[in-house]
Order: sequence, then structure tokens, then C-alpha cells
Amino acid sequence: MYGAFIGDIAGSRFEFNNRKSKDFELFTDNDSYTDDSVMTIAVAKALYESKKNGYEDLEDQLICWLHEIGKKYPHCGYGGKFYHWIMDDQKDPYNSFGNGAGMRTSYCGQIAESLDEALELSERCAAVTHDHPEGIKGAKAITACIYLARQGKDKEEIRRYVNENFYELYFTLAEIRPYYRFDVTCQGSVPEAIEAFLESDSFEDCIRNAISIGGDSDTIAAMAGSIAEAYYGINEALIKKARTYFDKYLLGYIDEILG
Repeated sequence: MYGAFIGDIAGSRFEFNNRKSKDFELFTDNDSYTDDSVMTIAVAKALYESKKNGYEDLEDQLICWLHEIGKKYPHCGYGGKFYHWIMDDQKDPYNSFGNGAGMRTSYCGQIAESLDEALELSERCAAVTHDHPEGIKGAKAITACIYLARQGKDKEEIRRYVNENFYELYFTLAEIRPYYRFDVTCQGSVPEAIEAFLESDSFEDCIRNAISIGGDSDTIAAMAGSIAEAYYGINEALIKKARTYFDKYLLGYIDEILG
């Protein structure tokens, strides 16, 4: 999950002040975690608890922990509908295809024991709120990339799988960078996040790729970073730095889940 956290934190200051360049300080005092990290932790906590009974109660656990953890951070950047879903104790999905479905799914790809299980878990984790087919597709695409990277698949294999099952990745970051704009839909940001990973040569380069195209920088970098973590691993110094941005409450859950 640290890949998602680092992408979120590094991209946070560029979300509404895009930088169309890879030349920037990775961490500054102006960075912070956002809803991307908070909801990644909440979903991971639900999976962690539900795994004990074979995920039979996963939807109930998701609704519980998305509300429990989410309510403590009302100003962390939720979209309008999701904010009301949390704060008003709603339990039904609302047909969203926002990229929140993709940004919170990294733990599904980390704990799944097969590709089929990874896809099933990510669909269930998305569908409690983002039950639109495009929302589910975005979550499954990110999770599949994470799982395949964990299995040692090379980038061409991952690209082929995405092209055949989810999105056609027939563009480069250089081609879209001049005109790419803010887009919070899965279909308008998940392919770009995957391409940021595919064009990278290291974990940090992936984060810089993701931020450099502009748009919803924290979420794109969180999604790309979650794949890059599975593929490259992360330097311990980056993990230690990322932890300094979190409060004790969230660190407690991170340490409980990740050990």
C-alpha cells in the first residue's frame, strides 16, 4: 500500500496546480495524504478483517470501515456523492464510475492468491459504492496489474493483458501530456495511470511520470504507484518519509495490516 500512499502524498500539491514536467521535489512540507490514502486504508482494514472468514462478510466490513475511518477525515478531499455516502451513513451504491474505485484497491492485488481472486475482490470492493461497470472495470484493471506484477510478469505481458481485457493503451505520455486535463472518471484516468507505470524505469520514475501528465495528480500517482510497488519494490527511505505525513490513528491501522 505504500506505493499508493507515496503517489497520493507526492501528487497532492499538484492536483489543482498541475505540473507538466517530471522535474520537481518528490516530498515537501506542502504535501499531505488525501482521501486516496484514507480510503485505501479503510478498504485494506475491511479485507484484513473479512479474510478471517473467507471474505463472506466483505461487503459488510467495507461499509463499516469506509464509514468508521472515513468520518474521521471529513476534509481530506472526497467527491461530493462519496462525502454524503459516508457522512449520511448510506449503505447502497450510487452507480459511480469515479476513479475512487481504482485508487483504493491496492491491497486486493497484494493479498489475492490468484488472478481470479484478485479480480473478484476488487469488484466487490468497488461495487459497494462504485457499481457502474466503468467503476468496476477501473478497479479490476489496477488490481490485475498489481497481481501480475507480483507474479513477475514483464511489462509487455501486463500491457497485453490490459489491452485485451480492459483498455486499449495505444498512446504515450508524451503524446497526451500537452492536452491531458483533470478527469476523475475511471475511464479517463486509470489507463493513464497504467501507462505511467509501463513507461517507468523505477518506482520513483513511475510517480514522476504519473504527476507529469497533470489532471487528478494525486489519484493517478496513487494508482500508478500501487502497481510500481508490486513491480519494483520501494526504497525504505521513501517509506519512512511517507510515514511522517500520517497521524497515529492511521499509522495504527497501517501497522496492524502490514505488520
